[in-house]
Amino acid sequence: MAVSMDVDNLLATGRDVLRLEAEAVSALEARLDDSFVQACGLLLQCSGRVVVSGMGKSGIIGKKIAATLASTGSPALFLHPAEGSHGDLGMLTRSDCLLALSNSGETAELLAILPVVKRLAVPLIAMTGNPQSTLARSAAVHLNCSVQREACPLNLAPTASTTATLAMGDALAMALLQARGFSADDFALSHPGGSLGKRLLLRVQDVMHQGQALPKVLLKTMLRDAVLEMSSKGLGMTAVVDGEDRVLGIFTDGDLRRAFTERQDLWEQPMSALAHAQPCSIRAEALAAEALALMEAKRVGALLVVDDNHRLVGALNMHDLLRAGIV
Repeated sequence: MAVSMDVDNLLATGRDVLRLEAEAVSALEARLDDSFVQACGLLLQCSGRVVVSGMGKSGIIGKKIAATLASTGSPALFLHPAEGSHGDLGMLTRSDCLLALSNSGETAELLAILPVVKRLAVPLIAMTGNPQSTLARSAAVHLNCSVQREACPLNLAPTASTTATLAMGDALAMALLQARGFSADDFALSHPGGSLGKRLLLRVQDVMHQGQALPKVLLKTMLRDAVLEMSSKGLGMTAVVDGEDRVLGIFTDGDLRRAFTERQDLWEQPMSALAHAQPCSIRAEALAAEALALMEAKRVGALLVVDDNHRLVGALNMHDLLRAGIV
């Protein structure tokens, strides 16, 4: 097999593939009709799971669609049609809905399980590239995922057709997500791991300093004592509060440096003369990701955490968010 490294041809082929696949997906938009609505209705009424099935490349796309459905509020699993004929059809129950994928609509392994699907009276939604195929005609609803041609220069390898099928699956999943009122909190429950889970689940109260680790001084506290408090707590700042812990201000390492640049006789100055009033604050129940966004927007390195009565309950800085994996 001859190998060609003609740069122009490589770029031209890559661009042709992207154009053809983009056109295949774009064509689906104008094709969406009542069949899509009916498919959504069947899936919303399903009291069991959405069982997705397909062979070969369609099977790979089916696994992705099942995973997307499961993570966005529609319980789903993938059933390999060949294994289905050898016992795995036991995964399918009368309360489920079957989503079958086949570009030709004539995949033998899928057609072989249709009698059992019909016997169980399981609603069948077919996604094919041939509305006249056996699978399409056997389905309660058919979603037309046909493409003019594959992006493969030989018009053989499943490329544009699998992209179109995947896009149709995403359209179904997102329509169902919206119809179910699926929220970011719901999404977080199925994504507890990794950075995404942390951004969706971790709250300010999970990372903030509190109790004895919380730096705070009174308005009358002198600078030398405030610096000792800041040094012992290690947050690079201290909250300034009244006798009932209501936040009155904040004093930071940066404030200290700026103050000594302007004056030298500061050690006996009280916080009332040095602290910043109305510091940035956040609630303990807010997402840690919200704290990060607030810090970035206000260009500050630390936040005070307050309750409904503006009493100090905690504090955190950028290092806390870094350690938690939010940044």
